[in-house]
Amino acid sequence: MAAARLGTEVAFIGCIGDCAFGELAAVALCAEGIDTRQMQRCPGLATGVAMVLSDVTGENCNALSPGANRALTPAHIDAAAHLFNGTALVVCQLESPLVSVLHAAALSRRHGVPLLLNPAPAQPLPAALLRWVDLLVPNAHEAAALCAALPSAAALRGPTEHAAALRLAGAGHVIVTCGGEGAVLASEEATLHSPACPTTVLDTTGAGDCFVGALAAALVSGHRLPQAIDLAQRAAAFSVARRGAQAAMPRRADLPGWN
Repeated sequence: MAAARLGTEVAFIGCIGDCAFGELAAVALCAEGIDTRQMQRCPGLATGVAMVLSDVTGENCNALSPGANRALTPAHIDAAAHLFNGTALVVCQLESPLVSVLHAAALSRRHGVPLLLNPAPAQPLPAALLRWVDLLVPNAHEAAALCAALPSAAALRGPTEHAAALRLAGAGHVIVTCGGEGAVLASEEATLHSPACPTTVLDTTGAGDCFVGALAAALVSGHRLPQAIDLAQRAAAFSVARRGAQAAMPRRADLPGWN
């Protein structure tokens, strides 16, 4: 939804349950012009939901029930294989089964499509998947968790070193989002820090998802990575100044100068 609201053509591959939450999700995505023809309804399963607890500073923690998200199989990916032909970017996250994410990554590579992986919830990643990821976008906590399995883990301190280590482990580029501290980019050329945009924080729910969607939208619009990160920071700053997750995600008109 974050990418679609910023003018990007989006197709969704995933599973929902045959429940009221699933119907609400389908209606909301369709209302944003998202192609949901590869969204599978799974009889007898509940739609994935998260309960978000937010404190007075706007920071939050989530209790996640993945539900039908876990029903996504490689066969579902194969049924949507035509979408990979000619697409500009594939975005995955880890609420879907890792075997299905691996399958999507392999299909992306076969079609020469860049892959953006948001490794949330964090879990150990196979070396092959890291090598297939063009852009890895964890938050600071997820980056630290991913680095815990690396031989150099004990010597690593902070997001900058975590980003560099994950890139050396195989990912093409790594962006570690750090909330109010901005974001760190580790690439072959350099390690760069992008400061956060000043804003009044009311609710950080969905801010990471907003960043990822806006980053994807900026990249497929032709922006280079450092500029795309700055645009994604602006989108995330807009979202945290408002209540809710989907409801707080900006449209182009909300971000003057977006093109």
